[in-house]
Amino acid sequence: MNYNRRAFLKLGGGFAAAMALAPMACNSAAKAMGKSPAGTFGLQLYTLRDDLPKDPKGVLKQVASFGYKQIEGYEGQQGMFWGMGNTGFKEYMDELGMSFISSHCDINKDFEKKAAEGAAIGMRYLISPYVGPQKTADDYKRIADEFNKRGAICKQNGMRFAYHNHDYTFKTADGKFPQDILMENTDKDSVDFEMDIYWVVAAGQDPETWLKKYKDRFRLCHVKDRTKGATEAADSCTLGEGSIDYGKILTVAKASGMQYYIVEQEKYTGTTPLKAVEDDATYMKKLEF
Repeated sequence: MNYNRRAFLKLGGGFAAAMALAPMACNSAAKAMGKSPAGTFGLQLYTLRDDLPKDPKGVLKQVASFGYKQIEGYEGQQGMFWGMGNTGFKEYMDELGMSFISSHCDINKDFEKKAAEGAAIGMRYLISPYVGPQKTADDYKRIADEFNKRGAICKQNGMRFAYHNHDYTFKTADGKFPQDILMENTDKDSVDFEMDIYWVVAAGQDPETWLKKYKDRFRLCHVKDRTKGATEAADSCTLGEGSIDYGKILTVAKASGMQYYIVEQEKYTGTTPLKAVEDDATYMKKLEF
């Protein structure tokens, strides 16, 4: 081997090593600026509402294979635990390497039982998914009182209660935002909020402003993209294909006390729900905030 050949290989080897280290260097630089890849993120199972009832275990296994580490449930015909019971569901989640963090549920039916069963398997939250638009500010104050009662039950069981917004709480009622009323009249020690970022944007509001205003109150969020040029309220799409700048918003969310990042998608164009869920996971793995 002549000198030039050895020099070339040495140079090439150094270049290859540098290229191999480049992603690590970029990642370190990102961390130095306070940003890092999303890491642990979850899925709201309502995203797979058409597939899940057909084969709960098989679908959940696919979800785990996509890289999701957390699950947020909803109360379907088979209940929060998909016919496996709370302990059976927990065992299957453990087998798949996922955690059952929270669930949307009917908070007006058997709530004490749900809190006890959820707490027994380490769930962190029971969540009210929807209350519907109300007529007056006093109506929202009454709802806040009900949330406090549910929060107290959750607290007794070592859990917390949360409310998931739609767009209507970010539209004024009696000259005030219902979201303000709910947040100002609920107990910070037991009631948190899950910001559906999509619905805040759909209401014409700035998620970052609300996150900063109520630091440490929004502990969970739904990461759901909005179709570019959307003309209707419910017009979600695969993450990264829409108009919402999640790198920017989630940076603020993280600094404001956000703990759980839950992917959700409700509409699918040119794809299937499972493929969309896989593509959403790919987006989240690359997202830095």
